[in-house]
Amino acid sequence: MRAVVFERYGERAEVREVADPAPAAGGVVVRVEATGLCRSDWHGWMGHDPDITLPHVPGHELAGVVEAVGSGVADWRAGDRVTVPFVCACGSCAECAAGQHQVCARQTQPGFTHWGSFAEYVALEHADVNLVAVPEELSFDTAAALGCRFATAFRAVVARGRVAAGEWVAVHGCGGVGLSAVMVAVAAGARVVAVDTAPGALELARRFGAAHCVDPSRGDAADTVRELTGGGAHLSLDALGSPVTAAASVAGLRRRGRHVQVGLLPAAQGAAALPMERVIGWELEILGSHGMAAHAYPPLMELVRSAALRPDLLVTSTIPLTAAPAALAAMGTAPGGGVTIIRPGMAEGQGLL
Repeated sequence: MRAVVFERYGERAEVREVADPAPAAGGVVVRVEATGLCRSDWHGWMGHDPDITLPHVPGHELAGVVEAVGSGVADWRAGDRVTVPFVCACGSCAECAAGQHQVCARQTQPGFTHWGSFAEYVALEHADVNLVAVPEELSFDTAAALGCRFATAFRAVVARGRVAAGEWVAVHGCGGVGLSAVMVAVAAGARVVAVDTAPGALELARRFGAAHCVDPSRGDAADTVRELTGGGAHLSLDALGSPVTAAASVAGLRRRGRHVQVGLLPAAQGAAALPMERVIGWELEILGSHGMAAHAYPPLMELVRSAALRPDLLVTSTIPLTAAPAALAAMGTAPGGGVTIIRPGMAEGQGLL
């Protein structure tokens, strides 16, 4: 099969022929029809993830068709249309027994713990625990756009952030996960302040219903959020992942507000200096959010099927596999707004940019 492979961190990946994967016992091989390009993939390529072993194939936001089924799989057959959370659970540890698959103690992650979906095929473990059916009316692009970003944002805003209608929600960083959070919060009846330095990202946030858009390069983001919201956000998310955005998210909260950290904070960027004296004095909540378990997808899928949520609107470009190495490298300097979808079956020169 063809796959995007890199052999050294930070050096240009290339598309090459590699061996087809085989399904493990309890696992499947999926023919990849669409896979998202995520900033987490860039972090992996840069060497920020200790789980990666070189050479490596990135990619973790995928949708496709089951190609082969391993022994012991009960619920899935070749030809089934599927997607998968980026955290694949074991199904048998204490966390999984409690239904908290997204923090499974023995989790695997395609594109991190093993080769991922920037390829024509990808192997996935514990299929009966992790696969999610994709309805016929949902395109593979839309299903891949759910990926780690939309599903993560949905859980971060709804389950972890406990958003309520009428609340103010600040979203720091309007890439794929941030724009997903904007869309989810607006659908829940919240008023959103979107924060990003990229005009295009802010324009998309405005299109998806943000009440205010803030460029932090033009003034202190936390001060601006507090002014616009009459004292601070009830709920704030760092959807980018940097010491600056994490601190700004916390500082922009009102008393008893809730901060949810979604964006990764790699050690190479340094530690985030959070105003812990305010966390104590104002009784702020500091929460993490790490994906969403496969069993939690049905309410999200129903909202997508009913068009109450439109992850397809996040897809701003589609590219063939041959364009993926350059697009991966560009995530470091111009992550941009929206979601780029890689289609392994797309011919070179096709696509929407």
